[in-house]
Amino acid sequence: MCGIVGYIGNKEASPILVDGLKKLEYRGYDSAGIAVLNGDFLIYKQPGKVINLEESIDERVKGLSMGIAHTRWATHGEPTEQNAHPHKSNNGEIVIVHNGIIENYKFLKDELIKHGYTFIGQTDTEVLVNYIQFVQEKNHLNIEDALKKTLQGINGAYALAVMDKKEPNKMVVTRKGSPLAIGVTETNEEFYVASDAIPIVEHTQSLVYLNDDEVVVLERGKKLKITDIYGVQKPYRVKNIDLNLNKVSKGKYEHYMLKEIFEQPETIKNTLYSHLNTENTNINFENLDVLKDKLIKANRIIIVSCGTSWHAGIVGEYIIEELARIPVEVEYASEFRYRNPIITEGDIVMAISQSGETADTLAALRYSKSKGATTFCICNVFGSSMARECDFTAYTYAGSEVGVASTKAFTAQVAVVSLLAIQLGVERNTISQEKASALVEEIKTLPLEVNKIFSTNEHIKSIAKNYTQTTSFLFLGRGINFPIALEGALKLKEISYIHAEGYPAAEMKHGPIAMIEESLPTVIVATNNEYYDKLVSNAQEIKARKGPILAVINEDDSDMIHVADFVFKVPRVSDMLQPIVSVIPLQLFSYHVAVFKGCNVDQPRNLAKSVTVE
Repeated sequence: MCGIVGYIGNKEASPILVDGLKKLEYRGYDSAGIAVLNGDFLIYKQPGKVINLEESIDERVKGLSMGIAHTRWATHGEPTEQNAHPHKSNNGEIVIVHNGIIENYKFLKDELIKHGYTFIGQTDTEVLVNYIQFVQEKNHLNIEDALKKTLQGINGAYALAVMDKKEPNKMVVTRKGSPLAIGVTETNEEFYVASDAIPIVEHTQSLVYLNDDEVVVLERGKKLKITDIYGVQKPYRVKNIDLNLNKVSKGKYEHYMLKEIFEQPETIKNTLYSHLNTENTNINFENLDVLKDKLIKANRIIIVSCGTSWHAGIVGEYIIEELARIPVEVEYASEFRYRNPIITEGDIVMAISQSGETADTLAALRYSKSKGATTFCICNVFGSSMARECDFTAYTYAGSEVGVASTKAFTAQVAVVSLLAIQLGVERNTISQEKASALVEEIKTLPLEVNKIFSTNEHIKSIAKNYTQTTSFLFLGRGINFPIALEGALKLKEISYIHAEGYPAAEMKHGPIAMIEESLPTVIVATNNEYYDKLVSNAQEIKARKGPILAVINEDDSDMIHVADFVFKVPRVSDMLQPIVSVIPLQLFSYHVAVFKGCNVDQPRNLAKSVTVE
C-alpha cells in the first residue's frame, strides 16, 4: 500500500526513482510522482500508472542527484494530480512523500487555516507538510528538528521522506507503523530509501530498517545517525540482504500471479526443508527452544491475521487442535483489540502475515504483548516489523510475492503451521513420534503432488472460459476444507471482481440455498473423506434446484464426478494436508477467469499488497 523511493548521492536521481517506483507497483497504487532538487523543486505528478509519470518527466531533471518519489493508494481525496505525492508546503521550501494516515489531520488543518494556510487538495499529507513549515517558522528550526517537533503532535501512521531546499544536501526520513528501509554504501557517498528492499538491492544489499519513531538525516559522505523524535540517539544494525532480482521477474509467464502459482512446489519444498533437521527427518524450528515450554504449556493459541493469512489461520486451527490438542481461536486482527479481548500470560498470540508489516496484525500483536502474552509470528519477510518485535518468528521462505492476490505465501503458511502442529503434538505427547514421522514423510511428497495438478491447467482454463459473464459464485467446504472455500471465493473476487461467498457446506440450508438457481454456480471442495458423503448430498440438493456445480475432487472420486458439471481433480493426501492441494485449482480457476475478463490480475483495482494503514 503506497510506495516510497528516495535517493541522495552522485548519480542521476530520476532514473533511480522511476525504476524504484516500477519495482513497487505490486504494492497497489493509483497515482505517482517524483520531486528532485535543483535550487528549487522540480515536481512531476500523474494519476494512473508509473508509465504516465515517466512520460511527463522532461530534460530539466538531467544531472540532478537528489530526490524522492511516491506511488499513492488513495485514502484522503480522489486519485488526482493535486492529491498525488510529493506535496509541497505553502512557502514552496519543503516537499514530502508519505505512506500512512495522519489521524488528527483535520485538527491540524483547522489550525493552519486560522494562520492563513491554503490547500489545493484533500490529503492529510498536504496538511502534514504545511504543519512542518508552521512548526519550523514558529520555532526557527532546521528541517530535522522541525520534523521531530511536528511528529510529537501527530497521531497516526507514517513513513516519510522530506527535503528542504534551504538545506539542499539533506534528506530526512522517519517511520511509525509503516515500513521504511535505507540502503547504505561503504563510502556513505550515496543512500537509497524505499518501502521495502526490492528497489534497493540492485544498488546495495546493505540495509538498515528503521524502527518506529526513529529519524535519520541522510547527507553525502556522512555516516548514519539515528535518533528518536525527542533527539535521543539510537543504535542500528546494517543487515545484508540476499535477494535475487531475477527471481522477482515474471520470466516466461504472462503475469506474476501465474508464475507464483507455479512456484509453489519449490516454495513448499524450501519452507519444509528450512524447518527440518540436517537429516531431514525431524522438525527443527531454529531458536524455538527458548519458547518450547510456553508453547507446550499454553492455555490456548490465538491466531491473528487478515485476508488470505486469516484463512491460513483457520486451517491452522483445525491442524493444531487435531494434533496438539491446544485450544485455538482465530481472530480478524482488524477487530481483535477493539473488543477488549481477554488475554493472559499463558496465551500464545500467533500472527500470520506475508509481509510482516500488516498494520492491523501488528497492532494486535503489540496489544497482546502489552497484556503479557507470548508472541509468535509466521511471515515471509526477513527484517520485517513483526519479525523484529515478536518473541519468535517462523519464516515461510516463499521468496518475493509480487502478485497482490496471495498464492504461494498461503501454501507456505499452511506448510509452516502444519510442521508446528506436528512438533507440538510430539512435545505434548498427543501424537506418537511414529505418526509425526509419517506425516513429515508425506509432507515431503507435497511438491510432487502439487506439480501433478499443473498438468490439468489447460482443462481448468477451458472451464474458466465459461464463466466470464457470471456475476456471482457460492463456494462450499466442510471441515479443514471450509477455509479453502473461503480462500477460493476471496481469490475470485479479488482479481476478477465477481461476487463470491464462501460457506461451510452444512450452513447452505440455513440461508444460502435460497440463492440457488441456474445463474449461480457453486464450487464444492469435496476431497476430505470424513465429510464426503454429506458433501455429495449437498451437491444433490443444489442440482435439484438446477444450480450448476464445479467440484474439487480426488483423482479416484466415484460419486461427485457424476453430480458435478465440471470437476478439478487433485491427488489424494491426508486430510490434514488436503488444503494445500485443494487450493491450487481454485487459484488457477480464478486467474483464468480474470484473464479472460481482461482484468489486471497482478494489480487488482483498489487493492494493495501490504495493508500498512488501518
